[in-house]
Amino acid sequence: MSLTDTSPSSPLSPSGPSPAPVPDWEDLLTTALLGTDRRPFTGADGASGPGALLDEAALRTVRRRAGLVPAAAAPLPVPVPPETRPPLPEAARRRLGQLLGARGDQRGGAPDLAELLPQWLERAHAHGYAPPPEHLPALLDAARGRTDLRPAVLGFAGVRGRWLAEQNREWSFVRRTAVAPPVREEAPGTRGDEERLWGEGLFAERVALLARVRAADPARALALLGTTWAKERAEDRLLFLDSLRPGLGAHDEAFLEAALDDRSRNVRALAAELLSSLTDSAFAARMAERARACVGPGAEDGAAADTAAVDGDAAAGAIVVDAPRACDAAMEHDGVVAKPPSGRGERAWWFGQVVDAAPLAVWREHFGGASPAELVARPVAGGWREELHAAWCRAAVRQGDAEWSRALLGSPAGGEHGATALAERARLLAALPAGERAAWVAGFLAANGLSEAFQLLSGCATPWPAELGRAVVDALNIARDAGSYPWSFSGVMGLAERCLDPAEAPHLEKLIGSFEEHEDTGPAAGLYWTDVFHRLLATLRLRAEMRAELDGEPPAGNA
Repeated sequence: MSLTDTSPSSPLSPSGPSPAPVPDWEDLLTTALLGTDRRPFTGADGASGPGALLDEAALRTVRRRAGLVPAAAAPLPVPVPPETRPPLPEAARRRLGQLLGARGDQRGGAPDLAELLPQWLERAHAHGYAPPPEHLPALLDAARGRTDLRPAVLGFAGVRGRWLAEQNREWSFVRRTAVAPPVREEAPGTRGDEERLWGEGLFAERVALLARVRAADPARALALLGTTWAKERAEDRLLFLDSLRPGLGAHDEAFLEAALDDRSRNVRALAAELLSSLTDSAFAARMAERARACVGPGAEDGAAADTAAVDGDAAAGAIVVDAPRACDAAMEHDGVVAKPPSGRGERAWWFGQVVDAAPLAVWREHFGGASPAELVARPVAGGWREELHAAWCRAAVRQGDAEWSRALLGSPAGGEHGATALAERARLLAALPAGERAAWVAGFLAANGLSEAFQLLSGCATPWPAELGRAVVDALNIARDAGSYPWSFSGVMGLAERCLDPAEAPHLEKLIGSFEEHEDTGPAAGLYWTDVFHRLLATLRLRAEMRAELDGEPPAGNA
């Protein structure tokens, strides 16, 4: 047919039949979703039904693709700086691939490789190794799925890993994860470079930059932070403020005092907490004055009559408490939260905040030179002992005071005057030197067994010292001999796999074959314990191999 054909059958003929309206793409999709039974379809050629719908969709798809206008090319990303760190030893490289490929939660006697990845990353990062490029995507995927891995993964991945994460929005968590700069990774060289990074870098890079500058020049670090402080988001101000904890000192006092007036309640609370750690600050002096007004010696120690009268039944020598009766504006400015949580009385709530923010040194002077141990041993009138000791515990942790921590912890075997709450004991242990902390927990295990040991063990440095490791293994053996089942101590077993020194493997191996069931033993408990001990032994040996691979040493023979 020619273009000039005007026969009645010609579509170009003015008198010919009108062509069927051509449905748009959205109409086709709607019809496909509803089905041609509910929404009949007829094509331009008069055909109908599902086949006609699919033919039209195919035709329209070709038209859409053929008519696509190419978009403007996006600029290429800035090339990543060259890697300056040495590569992993080949054995460690293969081991990383094995750990990243593990599914986790393995059963039976095989070690749980997914749980060994964090300590592998920590040791590789400490050595200053560079990650193999082919493993970077798997490392970032692992960190995306496990928030506990993120600092370790990003510290190990370095600049190259952060650069790669910028190319994939699924790895956007990198922007908000603050990490220490990798060993041997080059930092900005000039002040201009640093200021540009501070203004344009990722949040994690800015936190790392602040830490580097602060280590060399605290005043300049605060000046750098001050240039953008008012424009930062509240959550960023909070994290920047928290990054000041390392190296906190008198040079930070003015900045923190100003932060007490921040528009964010969380920022104000953190500023007050940090100021309370500066025991010579004006803030600490204000809180000490309030605390002295709340707590005093009993009548036997020469307290004023009106103070002793607060609790008429106070025993001689008892500590007397007169909690605040109001929370004034000055207290709120200094971080005291006026409204208590549900279930707490107002006066007890205000009292705890005042006492835990006061410098602990005030109490020795206030009580005539009494030592922390003597003060903790004193009775407290009016039922305020628990509140007072809990506040002292928080203060000891915040101020890192080992003497007060020892007094509040008491004997590991228990005692009348030690902190009774297990969570409080776990926090107090953090203020003790690592060796003393491990020895205290070992004594606790020897006296109390494993039933309440998880929180205490979690706070001990790894690998556990020999004394603590032997105490854990012995306690597990006692639990087995007592007829318990191993899943009652699954948390401790998980910690033992990650924290027990591989040097304990020979001692553990001796215990595996020394078990004899008796009438109090649960059904098949011995078999379960044997499986658990075999798994623990296999994990210790694997950790020893991993350590040797990263240290570049030939693996030692199995003990």
